[in-house]
Amino acid sequence: MATLRGTELHEFAYNAIRLGIRLPSSKKTLNMYINDAIGFRMNVEQPLYYSENAFGTADSISFRKGILRIHDLKTGQSSVSMHQLEVYAALFCLEYHKKPSDIKILLRIYQSDKVICYEPPAEDILLIMDKIIRFDKKIEEIKMEEI
Repeated sequence: MATLRGTELHEFAYNAIRLGIRLPSSKKTLNMYINDAIGFRMNVEQPLYYSENAFGTADSISFRKGILRIHDLKTGQSSVSMHQLEVYAALFCLEYHKKPSDIKILLRIYQSDKVICYEPPAEDILLIMDKIIRFDKKIEEIKMEEI
């Protein structure tokens, strides 16, 4: 039931953002997430792709004036980590050939009527990019061995 509710809330947020429909200003998770995404002119449900082995979909993302913003809506109560958003930032940098040290990266998680903000060090994103590249090559080698 909670999973279905989360899916429906993400779908609602997607449509509200796409249509530019702001919600009343409040400290409610959904309202803050939707209004911020509209305010920052973010793309919603944006696929990020490095290879068939390394990809993901950001809830909302924008890249303007050298600032990469990635926001994630969490509808559950379990504890969360910024790692997923850091991976999305690494995938973005790989896909669009950006150096993390050349851009500003701002990550946000919206959950339980709070916004958790994080600006990861460029070195952290670079390490994740290196892992993605290295493991992607390993996976491709394994696939070739199976042929």
